[in-house]
Amino acid sequence: MLDSKTIEIVKSTAPVLKEHSGQIGKRFYELLFRKAPELNNIFNQTNQKRGIQQEALGYVVYAAGEHITNLDALTSVIRRITEKHRAIGVKPEQYAVVGETLLEAVQDVLGDAATDEIIEAWGKAYTFIADAFIRIEKELYDETEHQMGGWADYRTFVVDKKVKETEEVTSLYLKPQDGQSIANYKAGQYLTIKANIPGETYTHIRHYSLSDAPSSDHYRITVKREDASHEDPEGLVSNFLHEHVQAGDTLEFSAPAGDFIITTTDEPLVFISGGIGITPVLSMLNTIVKEQPDRQVTFIHATANSETHAFKEHLLEIAKSHHNVKSVICYSSPTPHDWEAHNFDLEGRIDLKWLQTVVPSKHADFYFCGSIPFMESIYRILTEWGVDKSHIHYEAFSPLAMLSEGED
Repeated sequence: MLDSKTIEIVKSTAPVLKEHSGQIGKRFYELLFRKAPELNNIFNQTNQKRGIQQEALGYVVYAAGEHITNLDALTSVIRRITEKHRAIGVKPEQYAVVGETLLEAVQDVLGDAATDEIIEAWGKAYTFIADAFIRIEKELYDETEHQMGGWADYRTFVVDKKVKETEEVTSLYLKPQDGQSIANYKAGQYLTIKANIPGETYTHIRHYSLSDAPSSDHYRITVKREDASHEDPEGLVSNFLHEHVQAGDTLEFSAPAGDFIITTTDEPLVFISGGIGITPVLSMLNTIVKEQPDRQVTFIHATANSETHAFKEHLLEIAKSHHNVKSVICYSSPTPHDWEAHNFDLEGRIDLKWLQTVVPSKHADFYFCGSIPFMESIYRILTEWGVDKSHIHYEAFSPLAMLSEGED
């Protein structure tokens, strides 16, 4: 346990680290990749270019310091991070160089304000927190490897089938190259790919939701091609999977992971997805209709129009053939064909007034996934409605999607 003086120093200086979190995160990664360039193999370089990981790191440091005497307040954040660490293969020995570099970054950014006493206190706090992460991750590694069909690190899969869902969205059906059994998973979880892209110095790791109910012999992931914009670079891995990977090719994946999973209760379910955020909640829906065929489900999907609407026919067929499922479609930019066919329920963005017309009660379990702005909007709507926070669940592939947690 940490001594009282260390705790006092850490808690009193945590707000200072929060104030400078962006600078600390940026400096940390500059130092880290200079000191340990091999870590480029596990960090998302696209997020680095966008500045996403830098901001998230600074926040996590601040939050851990603020809650140093009660890390249980950050249980959901810690669980999410450790799941991702297990999926990408973070090792205990890597925590030392990360801690050392983090303290250097704090010193560089804060200058004389980072006294020896403050740095020593944060060093102790980091070791305390790292030990907790290492312990949880060891349990996850052991559990993953020793489950039926499980494996350690990465395993080679063959692309059995490649299916174009829309112009921007493609599904890959994956079977293990060794022909052995594969690990089961919970609807909502993801696979993690380690992509070896020709011409790239380092491997690239990404998480992709499993987009179907569990199968005994294959996995399915569904990937949106991320094109470059005036603000962001193109998605390196998504473009590689779309343009270069074909049926018969092999890819490496770690075992399924993730904490975005359904509660097995009888509460009504409301799924809300935006764009490619449909993938984990579609897996949940496909599972629910098999395992809980009487549980009431409202499935709301928002996208630009029918041309970007992945799995549209599948969703309509489920709603038609299952009395407990209602499908609701929202298009922000309907095409002339959409207007003529009357194939959507809302033009524009979801708001509380409209949501209350299609969801009969706030007493339900809400699961949503989409872009960060989309999820922030849905979260605000649900909290404004008074939905209990224990009934609000979302997937957070971007590190920034974890920033609102632990601040109640």
